[in-house]
Amino acid sequence: MLKTISITQIYVPDQDAALDFYVGKLGFEVQTDMNFGPMRFLTVALPTDPGHAVLLEKPGAPAMSEETAAQVRELVSKGAAGGHLFFTCDDAWKTHAELKERGVEITEEPVDQPYGIDFGLRDPFGNHVRIAQMKEA
Repeated sequence: MLKTISITQIYVPDQDAALDFYVGKLGFEVQTDMNFGPMRFLTVALPTDPGHAVLLEKPGAPAMSEETAAQVRELVSKGAAGGHLFFTCDDAWKTHAELKERGVEITEEPVDQPYGIDFGLRDPFGNHVRIAQMKEA
């Protein structure tokens, strides 16, 4: 039977810029950075959750043609490629302030929700990121 999710994937047109954002601004760590012929297999994970990695995949060969890759890059830039990452934190207001201080563009300010406090941002490419401080059960 299935046990855990080990890797999830989002498209990023520039893997080096993705490293700058996810590692430099959000605090991830590089888990894997390997070249496999025409593709670079690049995963990052939070130091507090190394069992759940994010594959920062550049659209292109061998998975898709250049024409399809161009269409995917355009959809990512519009925030319409389906790339969503959801994270939790202990203090939404503190995390929000720290990310703003690091130059992260916040697209939605913290809001009280029935499940806790959350806010939203986009990575430099258009992928959606949500961060929530969950209410105690």
